[in-house]
Amino acid sequence: MSTEPRWRRLEPDERREQILTCAIRLFGERPYAAVSTTELAAQAGVARGLINHYFGTKRDLYLEVVRRMVTIPRFAIERLPDGPVDTRVTAAVDWFLEGVARNSRAWLAATGAIGRDPEIERILDEADEVAADRVIEATGLADVPELRAMVRSYGGMVKSAAREWLVRKDLTRAQVHTMLVTTLLALIDTAPKLRDNG
Repeated sequence: MSTEPRWRRLEPDERREQILTCAIRLFGERPYAAVSTTELAAQAGVARGLINHYFGTKRDLYLEVVRRMVTIPRFAIERLPDGPVDTRVTAAVDWFLEGVARNSRAWLAATGAIGRDPEIERILDEADEVAADRVIEATGLADVPELRAMVRSYGGMVKSAAREWLVRKDLTRAQVHTMLVTTLLALIDTAPKLRDNG
């Protein structure tokens, strides 16, 4: 039986996504050092050189996995339903929890890497800022420093709540969903008062 990759013609963006999807799975299952580029290539069904072509080194690919796991893409906000803020907040929290559930091991590995690697910490910090931007945009909050600080604080709670659900199993997904929605709605209600008291 041949161990050579099975070639299938894909557009460059599709091929890159195929490699990234495989890397998300493998780096979610095992630590960075336990995953080789040879295995990544074999699992993705590509030649090893394509990993270098699309991502550079194995470390560059790993950093892209972390970035993908922790950064909220613009389309997540663009696809929110029209309507009142509580409808949009509920849909946003649903989207987040579905993504975390789908890639729980990779998300946990990415968010648990704090304090070990300056490049990963930078990616996590950038992702927190992007998340704050997305929440402010989705909820219609004014972008002022105090409100951004509140939203970043909420982001810390989001990560902790997801860990309570995925790792400790002390909360259910439904409980985490309710907690995140009601907390964000309370933050939106409180934000103008905080700004006025600044």
